[in-house]
Amino acid sequence: MMLKVVTNHNSNFFKKIGLDMLEFVKENVGILIGFAVLCVALSIISPAFLTEANILNILRQVSTNANLALGMTLVIIICGIDLSVGSIVALSGTVTGGLIAFSNVPIPAAVFAGILVGTLAGVFNGVMVAYTGIPSFIVTLAMLNIARGAAYVYTGGQPIRVMNEDFNVIGAGYLGAIPLPVIYSFIFLLLTAIILNKTKLGRHIYAVGGNKEAARFTGIKIKRIEIFVYTFSGFLAAFSGVVLAARMFSGQPTVGNGFELDAIAAVVLGGTSMTGGIGKIGGTLIGVLVIGVLNNGLNLLNINSFWQLIIKGIVILAAVYVDMMKKRKEAQV
Repeated sequence: MMLKVVTNHNSNFFKKIGLDMLEFVKENVGILIGFAVLCVALSIISPAFLTEANILNILRQVSTNANLALGMTLVIIICGIDLSVGSIVALSGTVTGGLIAFSNVPIPAAVFAGILVGTLAGVFNGVMVAYTGIPSFIVTLAMLNIARGAAYVYTGGQPIRVMNEDFNVIGAGYLGAIPLPVIYSFIFLLLTAIILNKTKLGRHIYAVGGNKEAARFTGIKIKRIEIFVYTFSGFLAAFSGVVLAARMFSGQPTVGNGFELDAIAAVVLGGTSMTGGIGKIGGTLIGVLVIGVLNNGLNLLNINSFWQLIIKGIVILAAVYVDMMKKRKEAQV
C-alpha cells in the first residue's frame, strides 16, 4: 500500500512538471523558435559556435546580463525601469578593487563594501520613486550619472589593477567544469523565481504592476514593494560588478556602459510587458540567452561593434512592438 502511495505521488509530481513545461513552451513558443533558428544559423555559418569552449564562454558572458535582467524583470513588472544598473556595476567593482589594491582591506570586507554601495544606490532609487513621485526613468537616469561619476572620481578615471588570486577566483574560478559566475546566476535565478511564484511578496509585485490603485485598496504596501524591487535590482547589479571586477583582474570605471540596454532587451524579449503586471523568469532566461548568443555570434562573424548596437536597438524595438500588438489583440477579445 505504501509503495502504491509513493508511486502515485511521484507520478503526480512528474505529471505536474510535464504540464508546467508544456505551458512554458506554449507561452514562449515564438522566442524559442527564434532562438533555435539563431543557434542553427550560427552553427552553420561559424564552426566555432558549437564548440565546448565557446558554449562555456557564452554562459560566462551572459551571467552578468542574467543577474541584471532578473532584477530588471521585477522592476518592469511593477511598471518601472532601472537605467542605473550598468553604472552600479562599475561603481561596485571599482570600490571593491580600490579597497583591496590601495587600502589592503581584507577581501570579504572589500566585497561586502562594494555590494553595500551598489545596494544602497538601489535603496535610493526605490525611496525616491516611492516617496517623491518622480518617474523611475528620471530617478534611475540620475543615478546612472551619479554612480558613473562616483566611479570616475574614486578611480581618477583609471582602471584599478587587482592581482590577488583569492579575489580573482571569485570571477575567474570554476566549480568542476562550470564557471563560478554561471553558478551565481543559477542561484539568483532560483531565488527570483521563488520570490515571484511562491511568496506573498511575489503576488504583491504582480498586483502592483497590474493595477496600483487596486493593490492599494487591498492593503498592499505599495512603497515597500517599490523599495524592495529597486533595492533587489541594485543588489544584483552590485554583486555582478564585484564578480566582473574579479574576472577582469581590475575595477574599471568605464565598464557597464550599455548593460542596462541588454538587460531591458532580454526582459522584453522574454515576454515581460512594459505596461506592467506580466512577466516570468523563465521567459527572461530565454531572452538573456538570445541576447548572449546574438552578441557572441556577431563577434564570431566579426561584425563591427557599432553595427551591433544598431542590431540590438532594432531587436528591442521589435520586441516592444510585438508586446503592444499582443496587448491590443487581448483587449479586443
